[in-house]
Amino acid sequence: MVDKYQPLAILIDMIATTADVRSAASMAISAEGLVKHFGDVHALNGVSFEVPTGTVLGLLGPNGAGKTTAVRILTTILRPDTGRAVVNGFDVVSDPRSVRRSIGLAGQYAAVDENLTGRENLLLVGRLNHLSKSAAGTRAIELLDQFHLSDAGNRPARTYSGGMRRRLDLAAALVTHPPVLLLDEPTAGLDPASRQDLWDVIANLVADGTTVLLTTQYLEEADRLADRIIVIDHGLIVAEGTASELKSTLGETTVVLGFADAHAAGGAADLLCSLGAAVLANDAVSIAMPLRGGPATVRDALNTLADAGLVPQRIDLREPTLDDVFLSLTGASV
Repeated sequence: MVDKYQPLAILIDMIATTADVRSAASMAISAEGLVKHFGDVHALNGVSFEVPTGTVLGLLGPNGAGKTTAVRILTTILRPDTGRAVVNGFDVVSDPRSVRRSIGLAGQYAAVDENLTGRENLLLVGRLNHLSKSAAGTRAIELLDQFHLSDAGNRPARTYSGGMRRRLDLAAALVTHPPVLLLDEPTAGLDPASRQDLWDVIANLVADGTTVLLTTQYLEEADRLADRIIVIDHGLIVAEGTASELKSTLGETTVVLGFADAHAAGGAADLLCSLGAAVLANDAVSIAMPLRGGPATVRDALNTLADAGLVPQRIDLREPTLDDVFLSLTGASV
C-alpha cells in the first residue's frame, strides 16, 4: 500500500536539502571536526567553525594552540587526519586546486623576493597564476596604488621598510582577486602606525566583499576587525562570539579609585566592602568595585568616603577587555 504522505515527505526533504545548500553557500569557510596530530602533539582536536561570506573571523590563541595548523589545512598545505573543510564551496582534500584558486594567503613573514622590485614581485605572482603579461602588469599597477606603494614600485623590495613589505605581501595575495583571504598574524612585528595602515586596508577589502580569516596575537586587532572571534587553546575551541559577547562573560564595568597611599586605599576598601570593593592585588594604592547600581553606586561610594575624610585622587571606569578574556580562558598572556 502506498503511503499517502510519501509525496509530502519527499517535498519536505527537498526543501530541507535546498535550505542546507543555501546555508552552505552563504559560508565562505566551513570546518567540521578538524583533527591534526603530529606524533604526540595534538595540534587540533576536533575544531569546527564557519565564516559567512563578506565577514572577518578572528582566530585567537596562545603560541602552539593550533591556529596556524588550521590555516594550513584551509590552504591545502596540510591534510586533516579527520574532519572536513570547505572553502568557497570546494573541499580542501578532494578539490585542493579549486581551493587554491579561491584564496589569498599572507603568512607570518612577508614572502617577497627582495631582489625584485615591488612591481616585479606582483608581476611574477600574476604570471605564476596564469595571468597574461598585460593583465598582470595592469593588476600590479592597481595594487601598488591601492597599497600606497606606487612611489616605491620600481625599487628593490630589500629597500622597503617592514610595513611596506607586509603591504606588498598582502598585495601579492590579492593579485587574482581571491574571494577568501587568510591572514596568519599579518601585522606581527609592525610598528603601531604600519599596523593601523594595514588594518585600514583589510577593512576596505571586507567592505568590498572579501571574506577574511585572521589569526593574530594582537587582541586590539581582533577587537577592531573581527565580526566574530574564536579562542583556541590546546587544539580546542574554548570560546566563540563577538568581542562584546566575550567581554560580557567577565561581568560588569568596574570602578577603580586611586588614593595617596596604601593605608588610605585599605581604609576605603573597608568602608566600601558592602559594595564589593577590594584593594587591587597589583596596585596597593587603588581599590576596585563592580558598578552594579549604575551611577548611583559611584555617588554613594564618594559620599561615604567624603564623610570619612578619604578623597580619591583619581576615578576610572574599566570595561572588560579581550586581554582579560584571553587570560581568563587560556591562562596565557600575549
